[in-house]
Amino acid sequence: MLIAAAVCPHPPLLIPAATGVSGPGDRELQRLRTACHEAVARLSAAAPDLVVVVGGAERTGDYPPQTPGSLRRYGVPWGEDRAPVLPLSLTIGRWLLTQGADVSGADVSGADGSGAAWWGIAADAPPAECLELGEKIAMLAPRVAMLAMGDGPGRRARGAPGARDPAADRYDEAVLAAMAAPSPGALAALDPAADADLFIAGRAAWQVLAGAVGQDEFTATLAYAAAPFEVSYVVASWRRAH
Repeated sequence: MLIAAAVCPHPPLLIPAATGVSGPGDRELQRLRTACHEAVARLSAAAPDLVVVVGGAERTGDYPPQTPGSLRRYGVPWGEDRAPVLPLSLTIGRWLLTQGADVSGADVSGADGSGAAWWGIAADAPPAECLELGEKIAMLAPRVAMLAMGDGPGRRARGAPGARDPAADRYDEAVLAAMAAPSPGALAALDPAADADLFIAGRAAWQVLAGAVGQDEFTATLAYAAAPFEVSYVVASWRRAH
């Protein structure tokens, strides 16, 4: 049964080793990192039997618990390159789980990633497949917590940075409303056809979360919503209401 969930983005910049020297975006990046650490700490505070990390991948399937993450293919000297390697989304999820920082008062030091389950969902997976995987994950343990990794629209970063993009804005509004409600039904209704056009990397993982929630009642905290680097990032926490 799903008892709690955290939604975080997965840009490599979340890892300090990726940023190098200080820059104008440092303050906003720190806000994002803090929101992610707090969301993950809330998962630990829910006392789950199992933490399941879900994120976009080339294929749908689980990874062995000790599969390493690596950012070396992105030019960042972090992680291990021994095969197999977790996809980017799960690599950032592993980094978040292994942080010793305790920014919200919950003990996250024991979440070293070895006791977590790692599931990739194919980036082009249809909603029905995502929802089915979510239902399956929710049944893996009596008390399951999910860390769903995914980015929102990134078309601005690939087109005209800073330019208004009505389609991306509408998509962001729908996702943020669903995260804040919370509304798994609204997440389940996201159209996969928008993924390629808007460069969305989170839709499949969000729909896995929707499948894990099902018809159960949850409360939500929307901790972060912005596009500081022309890519939309959202951080949210969901907690079972009863």
